[in-house]
Amino acid sequence: KPHRFTEVFQALQRLHMTIFSQSVSPCGKFLAAGNNYGQIAIFSLSAALSSEAKEESKKPVVTFQAHDGPVYSMVSTDRHLLSAGDGEVKAWLWAEMLKKGCKELWHRQPPYRTSLEVPEINALLLVPKENSLILAGGDCQLHTMDLETGTFTRVLRGHTDYIHCLALRERSPEVLSGGEDGAVRLWDLRTAKEVQTIEVYKHEECSRPHNGRWIGCLATDSDWMVCGGGPALTLWHLRSSTPTTVFPIRAPQKHVTFYQDLILSAGQGRCVNQWQLSGELKAQVPGSSPGLLSLSLNQQPAAPECKVLTAAGNSCRVDVFTNLGYRAFSLSF
Repeated sequence: KPHRFTEVFQALQRLHMTIFSQSVSPCGKFLAAGNNYGQIAIFSLSAALSSEAKEESKKPVVTFQAHDGPVYSMVSTDRHLLSAGDGEVKAWLWAEMLKKGCKELWHRQPPYRTSLEVPEINALLLVPKENSLILAGGDCQLHTMDLETGTFTRVLRGHTDYIHCLALRERSPEVLSGGEDGAVRLWDLRTAKEVQTIEVYKHEECSRPHNGRWIGCLATDSDWMVCGGGPALTLWHLRSSTPTTVFPIRAPQKHVTFYQDLILSAGQGRCVNQWQLSGELKAQVPGSSPGLLSLSLNQQPAAPECKVLTAAGNSCRVDVFTNLGYRAFSLSF
C-alpha cells in the first residue's frame, strides 16, 4: 500500500524534524518556518489566533521544498522571504507563496574561494539603510549582497571558524558577528573593517570551558549586547567591552533577543527564559520542544491582533505565546 508507506514516512519525518528558522510576513498575518528537510511551511497566524480556529487552522496553509538541505536562516523584506541553506540564498514573493506551487524569484551564491565549497549559511541579516543583506556561516566570512542588483559587494574577514549569528547596531551601520572561534567581532560597514573584538571565553565570569568557547546567539540594543553559547549568557557594555550581567543559566543558549525592558533567551531545554537586565530570572515558560533554536516576535504594526512570540527547535511544532506568561497552542508541520 503506497499510501500507507507515505503516511509512515511522513510520521517518521515529523518525529525527527528540526525547525531551524522562522520569519513573519510583512503583513504580520503569516509565519514561515524552515526545517532540516529543506521545506518551508507557511502558517496563518490570523486563522490560528481567531476565535473560530479549528485544529486545521494550526496546520500549514502551504508547504514546499525550498532547498535540498536544511533551511538554516530566513528573513523577510517588505515583499520577499529570503531563505538560506547550503551555499545559497533564495528569494520568494510573499504574495505568491500563499498560492500553491511557489517558484523561487532568484537564487544567489556568495563568491566562495573554490567552486567545490558549499558552506552552510547560518545567518542572514537585513541592513535596511543600505538595502543590503549580510550572510555568514561555514566559510568564516561575512558577505554583503546588494538587494537592488543582487551583486555581492564586500567580504568581511576575521573569524577563524564557522559563524553562527549576526546582529545589527541600527544607529551606526555596524554589524556584530559571533561563532565557533569564541569571538564577537564588531564591523564598521562604511570602512568594511573590524573595529572591536570581544573574546568572551577569556573573561573568567563568562567562561565555561566544559561547554566550549562557541558563541551561538547575539542581540544588540544601542550600546548593549547580549550573547551566549558555550560561555554563559552575558550582557555586555560595548563601548567599554565590559561584562555587566552574567545570567544564571547552565544550559547553552541558542537564541536571544531584547524585548521591552527584558531579555528573552532559549536553548537546550523546553523553556523560553525571561530575564531582567539585572540578571534576575523573571519567568521560565515551558514549550513543547525538548530544545529551542529560534524565537520570533511578531511586532508588525499592520496586524496588532497577531502580536505573538513564537518558539521552535527540536520538534515539528512551533509554540505560540499570546502573552509572555504561557503557551497558548502549537502550530505543527
